[in-house]
Amino acid sequence: MGKPIKNTTASQLVLVSTRKGAWIFKSDTTRRRWTTDGPHFLGHIVNHMVLDPRDDKTLLAAVKTGHLGPTIFKSTNLGRTWQEAVRPPAFARAKEGEVGRSVDHTFWLTPSNADEPGVWYAGTSPQGLFRSDDGGNSFESVTGLNDDAHYRTLMGGEQEGTPDGPKLHSILIDPRDSAHLYFAMSSGGVHESRDRGKSWKPLIAGMEIMPGLDATNPTFHDPHHVQFCPSNPDRLYQQNHFGIYRIDRPADQWVRIGRKMPKRIGDIGFPVQVHPRDDKTVWVMPMDGTDVWPRTCPGGKPALYVSHNGGGTWIRQSTGLPQDNAWWTIKRQALACDLRDPLGLYFGTTSGEIWFSRNEGEKWSNMARHLPEIYAVETAEI
Repeated sequence: MGKPIKNTTASQLVLVSTRKGAWIFKSDTTRRRWTTDGPHFLGHIVNHMVLDPRDDKTLLAAVKTGHLGPTIFKSTNLGRTWQEAVRPPAFARAKEGEVGRSVDHTFWLTPSNADEPGVWYAGTSPQGLFRSDDGGNSFESVTGLNDDAHYRTLMGGEQEGTPDGPKLHSILIDPRDSAHLYFAMSSGGVHESRDRGKSWKPLIAGMEIMPGLDATNPTFHDPHHVQFCPSNPDRLYQQNHFGIYRIDRPADQWVRIGRKMPKRIGDIGFPVQVHPRDDKTVWVMPMDGTDVWPRTCPGGKPALYVSHNGGGTWIRQSTGLPQDNAWWTIKRQALACDLRDPLGLYFGTTSGEIWFSRNEGEKWSNMARHLPEIYAVETAEI
């Protein structure tokens, strides 16, 4: 059931979302030379841009414009023209006497499986889940989450969570069953639905939190990123505020696998990337999680770490990357892979650089410098 190896004669796309616009990088068939298309939405915050793998032509971009606020833009010609969604994600108007919520920005976009053409999910800040059935033209609230009084209590206040607001992210759809969904909230934990979002249950057992807090309360859990391998969606990996974890369903207990990382490096970071055809291979990018959380590479020496045995051991990958004085990190959406063999890896930094590897992280090269702060990196082929 793993994702197939893509046609090596196709062009590789790298979709880059930043603090001040979006760019599309396109390679030749060897992934050695790249051309640049952009900026799109120059000056606006773009949190996520994704190409629909079901048709390889529909792009959705989650944009926060300076004067119009948060919205979704859609393109069916690889960004030559864009059209704004008729109804972007928005919470229902509050009843009289109740405190309402408003979407600050859409943070995450996920297309559904091939058996649900046109279906997309969006995660927002503050935490909300929305669904489109018409290819991203309009979004409706997933009321089984957004209107559930209990889940509202798990989300905390609108200023809690990450520095620029709490977020719903890591929306995963089981490739075997489109009714089976996962999502994560920062803060608020990981959750699962088996009925397309009509009902949910937390998936937080085994996770560590701050001492003295109630570990059974999802409010206190802060998953940074969750992924599964398409060839085995029962194995999920999580980069958490408190380390790297793995769970093998149907078990409900997460196991911390980051303790095998070098102690001087630790297992704190934001992104996690699972190999699309090998559920034992996973990459992370650690950051300095000591003291005041400077959110930089440990010691200013960036490296990815890969495990080929499900987290049993970890190998440092830094050939070609700066060897010192690189005081950046990468955000939870800013690490991605392609579907080639050998697999290509791509990441964007908080200092506006794009790095890529054509051989699964063994050697790195620079693709771009001097972009705005990079929020997200995605890949596609055409």
